[in-house]
Amino acid sequence: MTRFTRPVVRKNIAPGIHMIQHADVNAFIVQDGHRGMVIDAGLPGMWPLLSAGLEYLGLRAERLEALVLTHGHFDHVGNAERLRAAGVPVYVHKNDARLVRHPYTYRHEKSRALFPLTHPGGLPSLARMAVAGALMVKGVSEAFDLTPETASALPGSPELIHTPGHTYGHCALHFPGRDAIITGDAIVTLDPYTGERGPRIVAGAATADSPMALRTLERMEGTDASLVLPGHGDPFPGGIREACRQAFAAGPS
Repeated sequence: MTRFTRPVVRKNIAPGIHMIQHADVNAFIVQDGHRGMVIDAGLPGMWPLLSAGLEYLGLRAERLEALVLTHGHFDHVGNAERLRAAGVPVYVHKNDARLVRHPYTYRHEKSRALFPLTHPGGLPSLARMAVAGALMVKGVSEAFDLTPETASALPGSPELIHTPGHTYGHCALHFPGRDAIITGDAIVTLDPYTGERGPRIVAGAATADSPMALRTLERMEGTDASLVLPGHGDPFPGGIREACRQAFAAGPS
C-alpha cells in the first residue's frame, strides 16, 4: 500500500465503482470480482494516483481488461497510451477514433484562446489542468471500437449510451445493477472552462455541438440512475433525471 492510498480513491462510491479526482478531472475504476477496468484516463499527472489506486484495490495495470474512454479529449486520454503499452486494450466509440490519436484536434464552438478572457472563473481549473500535463498528452496509437456488445462484456456489464454533442463519439455508461451512470462530459458538475458548478453541459470552448449535447440528455434520462458520476466535479446524488433537468435549464455557455 502506498502513501497515496487515502487521498486517491473514493472507494465504492457506487458498489464496485471507485473514483479518482485530480486537477478537476475524474477517472473511475470498476471492479467485478477479480476483474477490473478503468473508465477515462485523466491527465498525465494523475498517473501516480491511478497506479496507487489500482494497487490499493488489489489490481495491476497489466491485468486490467479494458480502458474505456467516454470520449477522446486530451484531459481524458492523458494516461491511455501508457496503459495500452502495458497491455490494456483501449476502447472508444468509432466517431472518436481519430480524436484519441490526436486529442487536441477536437471541434469546438467558441475560441479556446479567447474564452478564458471572458470567463475568468475557469482560470483556476485550467491552471490546475495545465500543471497536471494538459499541454503534453500523447495520443493513443491503437484503440478498439466501443460498441454496446463490447461494453456489456466488460466488468460491471455496463449499458453503453451514445451521447454525441460534447464530441461526436461521446458515450455514457450505465451500470443498472449498481444504480449509477458515468456520464463523462455529457453532464458535469464542474465546468472547468467557466468554473460554474451544478449539473450542466461543458462550455462551447470544448463542445462540438451544444444543441446536440442538450438534445441527447434524454438518452440518459431513461436509465433512472440514482447516482450521477461526471467527468468533472463531484458526484450528483439527486438522480439522472434531475441532473438532466438542471443541465437543460442551465443551457450552453
